[in-house]
Amino acid sequence: MPYVFLAGAILFEVIGTMVLPLSENFSKPLPSIVSIVAYVSSFYLLTFALDSIHIAIVYATWSGLGIFLISILGYLIYGQALQWQSMLGLCFIVVGVMLVNSFATIK
Repeated sequence: MPYVFLAGAILFEVIGTMVLPLSENFSKPLPSIVSIVAYVSSFYLLTFALDSIHIAIVYATWSGLGIFLISILGYLIYGQALQWQSMLGLCFIVVGVMLVNSFATIK
């Protein structure tokens, strides 16, 4: 169950970050509210993951997969460039997250 909370935290963090440019420096109310609610939800779910998984594992997974997903979605949704070096680095991040989690123990 802690990994379900962690996945939810990652999902909400990605949503908050993807909506953030639409808020135009928090001048647009709806995207601003969505972004704030998504970030608060992300941190809320993160606390439940921290009950059972060590903080180093949680943070490495949360930030690593968040970076990966935001980079891919930024390319797909906002048309941001992804060079082959960036894609290789993203693959290394995913491999790193998998390695960290494969040796992790739940409290």
